[in-house]
Amino acid sequence: LWAWNEKLNLTRHTTPERFVSRDVGDAVAVAAHLAHGERVLDVGTGGGTPGVILAILRPDLRVELCESVAKKARAVGEIVRETGLRIPVHAAAGQEIVAKRPSGPDRFDTLVVRAVAPLAKLLGWFEPIRQTYGRLLVIKGPKWTDELAEARAGGRGKHVTIRPIATWPLRGTDNESVLLEIR
Repeated sequence: LWAWNEKLNLTRHTTPERFVSRDVGDAVAVAAHLAHGERVLDVGTGGGTPGVILAILRPDLRVELCESVAKKARAVGEIVRETGLRIPVHAAAGQEIVAKRPSGPDRFDTLVVRAVAPLAKLLGWFEPIRQTYGRLLVIKGPKWTDELAEARAGGRGKHVTIRPIATWPLRGTDNESVLLEIR
């Protein structure tokens, strides 16, 4: 990740300490909310977080990654190859991948979203296809309630239930992250 991050901006956490406290910490928090054997899509994976970390922490999961920026998808594909993991990497938007698998054994149980877009935009992408996946787990920061209010003011979120299911401290700050479940 560090070598690739010098060429492409794959993570904004450019020190190992920050990466572990934020990226790894987020993946650990999400891992606790995934059932054994779930099929998980990491939407907008960037440098492979939290998807690659989830695959390492939870080898029982069936993890796939998607990244709509082709050069980032190629980089994360190389990172996955270098780790020896067998994780499919898709160079496409998450909603395209999800819409292609509306039912059957390849349908995603959970979409994991971290640092991709505001809730209004995420709901705009995934609420219309809500029947094609199980749930969204979205990692947000302390201003998530503002994002939710903005989404609802824009008419988003009418057909789904949005609830916080976990919080954890953001190390080095007085804030916390929240894990939202959207069904």
